[in-house]
Amino acid sequence: MPEFPEMENYRRLLSKHIVNVPITGVTVNREQSINVELEQFKKSLTGARMVFVERRGKHLVFHLHDGRRLLLHLMLGGLLFFGTEEERPSRSTQVEIAFGDRILYFMGLRLGYLHLLSVKETQAALAKLGPELLDKRMNEKRFAELLKGRRGALKSMLVNQQVFAGIGNCYADEIAFEAALLPTAPVQGLTPESISRLYDAACKVLSEASDIGGYMEIPFMTGDTVTGGYNDSCKVYDREGETCERCGGTIVKSELSSRKVFYCPECQHER
Repeated sequence: MPEFPEMENYRRLLSKHIVNVPITGVTVNREQSINVELEQFKKSLTGARMVFVERRGKHLVFHLHDGRRLLLHLMLGGLLFFGTEEERPSRSTQVEIAFGDRILYFMGLRLGYLHLLSVKETQAALAKLGPELLDKRMNEKRFAELLKGRRGALKSMLVNQQVFAGIGNCYADEIAFEAALLPTAPVQGLTPESISRLYDAACKVLSEASDIGGYMEIPFMTGDTVTGGYNDSCKVYDREGETCERCGGTIVKSELSSRKVFYCPECQHER
C-alpha cells in the first residue's frame, strides 16, 4: 500500500504537471471507485482545473477551482501514471482524467477510491487522522507527549492512522530499524532516550524516502527517474534472510497482529 513517501512523491510530481491545466475529458471504468453518479462526476470535472494538490497521510486531495475537492486513497495495489495512451502501463484503469493529450490514469483502485467532495465533506473524511510527523508544528517534545499513555507494540502504534498519519508496514519497520528498536517493543516501556531515537529515526526515514521517490515500482511518467528510488534503500522490509548492514546479523520475518514484520534480532532491542 502506498504510504507517506509514495503519496508525497506523487504530490510533488502532480503539482508540476496538472495544476491549472484544464481537464478535457473523464473516463470511469469502475463506477464503484467514485461516490457520485457517473454523469455528474464527468460533468463536474470536465473543464475544471486543479489549483492545488495536497497530501494528508496516505491521501491526496485535489483542490478544484470551484472549491470542491477530489479525495484519493489508493489503498492496496493502487498507483498513478501520467502520459499518453501509448505510454501507459498495460494495466486496467478505473478512472482516467485527461489534460489535453496527456492523461492521469488511476490504476488498481479495486479497494481505493476517488471521491468528489465539498470542503466540509473532505474535512470530515480526514478528521480522524493523527498528526503528520514532518509537520512544522511537530517536534520531539510533542512527539513524546503523543506517546504518553500508549500501550501495545511499537509497530502497531506507528501504523495506527489515528496516532500518526501516513505510516504503513514498510516504513514502520524501517523506522524501528533506524531507531534500533524491535517492532514488537512495548511502547509503554520506551525510555526518554529511545523515544528521542525513534523521533529522529521517523523524521530521517520519511524525509529520505520521500526525496528519493518511495518504493513504487512503476514510474509516474515516461522519463521519471525518481519514483521507486527507495526500493533498494530498505534496510529490513522484505529483506528476510539477508545480512543486516549494521551488525551482520540475519534479517527475520515474523507476524504481529496479522501484519508482516521484518527486523534484525541482533541489533534491534526493546529500548
